[in-house]
Amino acid sequence: MAEEKITLRLAMVSIPIQPAQPVYAETVAKPAPVFHLGRFIQQSGILALIVVLSIACYFTISHFFVETVQVVGVSMVPTLEANNHYLLNRWAFHNREPEQGEVVVITDPADKGVSVKRIVAVSGQSVHFKDGKVFINGKELKEPYLAPATHTYTYSQAKEQFITCGKDQYFVLGDNRLQSIDSRSYGPVPRENILGLVVIR
Repeated sequence: MAEEKITLRLAMVSIPIQPAQPVYAETVAKPAPVFHLGRFIQQSGILALIVVLSIACYFTISHFFVETVQVVGVSMVPTLEANNHYLLNRWAFHNREPEQGEVVVITDPADKGVSVKRIVAVSGQSVHFKDGKVFINGKELKEPYLAPATHTYTYSQAKEQFITCGKDQYFVLGDNRLQSIDSRSYGPVPRENILGLVVIR
């Protein structure tokens, strides 16, 4: 049998070897920021929208919910001090009617201005002024919020006055009875004139 011979040939593969590169510590310079007009307009638009929404929220809250009011004058002393700031809750009477004893901000029927008064009688109740005292439905009104020795007199020459509140009417007085223009002068105020409840701290 003939012997089979196998010839092995080694293929020489030449692999180029790159010389080692020196390592340098470089400071990489970042390119200057490019001003993009479109991006600026977009960001400005978002900012403007935020400002508009903030202003809208402020006016909505102050008109329909809560705002700060400053008391000018002394008609509500000693309960409210002149020039002090208080919170006005405009939402307080959204689901209920004003109640006797509450301090409210009203549109003054006389001069159409805004004033702060206390409700002493509500719809259907009678108010009777006699001997410097206030009687509601025939019973003397207890008023611990008044300064000691405070008397309540009518604005007319009559020593007595009797008034009945009609439907959706409220009789209001200032706590400083000697220096308050109130329902003794212009009569009961209608419900729509009551703007909100004063939050007394």
